[in-house]
Amino acid sequence: MTRTAIELRPRAVVAIGLTSVAGLFAFLWPLFISPDSALSHSGDAPLVFAAILIGVLAVVLAEVSEGGLDTKAVAMLGVLSAVGAALRPLGAGTAGLETVFFLLILAGRVFGPGFGFILGATTLAASALVTAGVGPWLPFQMLAAAWVGLGAGLLPRAKGVAEIVLLCAYGLLTGLLYGAALNFSFWPFTVQGEESLSFVAGDPVRDNLTRFLAFSLATSLAWDLGRSLTNVLLIALTGRPILSSLRRAARRASFSSR
Repeated sequence: MTRTAIELRPRAVVAIGLTSVAGLFAFLWPLFISPDSALSHSGDAPLVFAAILIGVLAVVLAEVSEGGLDTKAVAMLGVLSAVGAALRPLGAGTAGLETVFFLLILAGRVFGPGFGFILGATTLAASALVTAGVGPWLPFQMLAAAWVGLGAGLLPRAKGVAEIVLLCAYGLLTGLLYGAALNFSFWPFTVQGEESLSFVAGDPVRDNLTRFLAFSLATSLAWDLGRSLTNVLLIALTGRPILSSLRRAARRASFSSR
């Protein structure tokens, strides 16, 4: 059962939808520009889109919290963001060992999509401050993690072993997708000179995606698999007790159930 800590009002749903569309554009826009576009030759383009993402994330967080975020939800959000920020340095991405996403998935599952979205963004922001990881990549990380938390809250109902299997499968998939999204945020600007791996502005989308797939397989597949398998292992080992603890906290806080 999901106990919704943050009620998503229609305006908040629209804000998240528009933010997600803007985020997809911020990640994927290089696929749709022409070779003579100024953006295709600009090293400042990632900074521009990072700034845009900061703005849209601020808008959606404000919209979601307006009237739908009470003190109990704020307290829970603060505690889980702090725990996530403390967990992340334990793996720090070494060989793909990311210890932050399993908690984000479990919390999104229990407290709902709105809470998961905000928790993903705030956890990555807090962990970046802890690990000195603030840079133009951070807004992309925040949005991708927000999507992970949002999706966890939207998963279908399941109980017992079936729920753990569902969450493990979700952790496996999102570990790979998160890595692919972050790769794409820098790949068009940093990989040059390798015909089989480089982005080529104006080339057919299929050709660029083929080169991106080759780049990801050659450079980051092991890290992405490490992240995915870490999610699966931690959810399998700790999922039931953590879900029980979070649900008990949700009942005591009287969050609405659905």
